[in-house]
Amino acid sequence: MSEKEIKDDAWFYNICNEIAKKSKCLSRSVGAILVRDGTIIAQGYNGPPKKSPHCNERYIIDPVLRENLKNLGKNPDDPEIQKVCPRYSLGFKSGQGLEWCVAGHGERNALINAAVNGISTKDSVMYMNCGLPCTPCLVEIINAGVKEIVMTDWNPYDQSSLYLVHNSKLQVRLFRNICKHERTVGNFCINCKMDLVEKKE
Repeated sequence: MSEKEIKDDAWFYNICNEIAKKSKCLSRSVGAILVRDGTIIAQGYNGPPKKSPHCNERYIIDPVLRENLKNLGKNPDDPEIQKVCPRYSLGFKSGQGLEWCVAGHGERNALINAAVNGISTKDSVMYMNCGLPCTPCLVEIINAGVKEIVMTDWNPYDQSSLYLVHNSKLQVRLFRNICKHERTVGNFCINCKMDLVEKKE
């Protein structure tokens, strides 16, 4: 990999991290950008729809959430509880209780922002400061014509996302400034994820 490629990836990685700071999500902050020919064409971060209340406000205004917490013996007016994702307060683990989540993922919001502004995402590259996206986001990324995604690690959000990677033409790789191994096959680093290399290639 060239020094320019590493610098470009570092630049886009830092931009994703800056965009993620806009997120008010109580679980984690994700920033994503769509790039074509080295130019950013859209960006997104995870959070509720525009002009909708964030989860810290939801503890106060959502009677259903409040009732569920009270049934668990928890006080929805406790300032410490209001700092935690409602799913976790309800006893769910990461990736569970998603029916309680009102946030759109950063990857999805980047695609939506492009669509709202009439920008084609065909043959673009999506950079994100997270691991392999969840299945619904990957479906949208693939259908939107994104040719490559660049992420921070190989940890899948769910098993079906691995299935989609193995059975689509979407190129997937880590940021070059994060993965500095030289042993690669196609876009996959042998050192980072041997099983993905073998299945994809």
